[in-house]
Amino acid sequence: MSIDVKAYMAALGDTPYTRLKALMKTLRAPGGCPWDAEQSFADIARYTIEEAYEVADAIAKNDMDHLREELGDLLFQTVFHSRIAEEAGAFNLDDVADDLTAKMIRRHPHVFGDESERSADEQVEAWEALKAKERAQKAAPNASILDDVALALPALMRAEKLQKRAARVGFDWPNLDGVLDKITEEASEVAQAAQNQDTDATEDEIGDLLFAVTNLARKLGVDPEVALRRTNDKFARRFKYVEAGAKTDGKALPDMSLEEMDALWDKAKIEERN
Repeated sequence: MSIDVKAYMAALGDTPYTRLKALMKTLRAPGGCPWDAEQSFADIARYTIEEAYEVADAIAKNDMDHLREELGDLLFQTVFHSRIAEEAGAFNLDDVADDLTAKMIRRHPHVFGDESERSADEQVEAWEALKAKERAQKAAPNASILDDVALALPALMRAEKLQKRAARVGFDWPNLDGVLDKITEEASEVAQAAQNQDTDATEDEIGDLLFAVTNLARKLGVDPEVALRRTNDKFARRFKYVEAGAKTDGKALPDMSLEEMDALWDKAKIEERN
């Protein structure tokens, strides 16, 4: 069965914004899509996260066609959540857009207000100060400054955000020496727990080590999530070289020795450097 997409889009509304809202309403309405109608905030939360990662993937690949598509998928998640909220009488997509616009105006007083022009670094610092002020105004009595660091963030990203919040009130290593010493300490504790064959302690100590390494990345101005993604890509690229090399030699990886695979790995590193 074919669908006249252009005709249906025209019937939904005069602008992309109105068409998107009408589309979502139709999908959720009686006679619409049973799956869409059954979804809740919790049901689609994981899809929202997945779409954000797919946007990041398209950016990393510099794929503009893919990025355009993935931004649309991410936007659809915002529309979806807003429609569920509207049906519950909480808020709608217009409220979300207006709240966002108002927040951006408040956080750019050097553009919309009478504050002096800022450099990019000064804007980052002022942005964080404004966010902190807004959080303090909304916070319940005895609230922690860590309370609104989202639990659903990737672990490395959440670790960095927790550390940044604590550092704003002075809870931070004064220099790199303290962080490097902590990494050495945690690595030793991982080795001790592993030697004792204590699985729970080993997991705990590895977490401490990762947290300390994240702290080092933060102190050096490196995004740990980006750094690990870069290493993941590097590992995959070099391992594929090993696979290709084995195939060229007429061998299967399980039949190769570790020394043979290491030799191909070293060749991959040399070719990358060249």
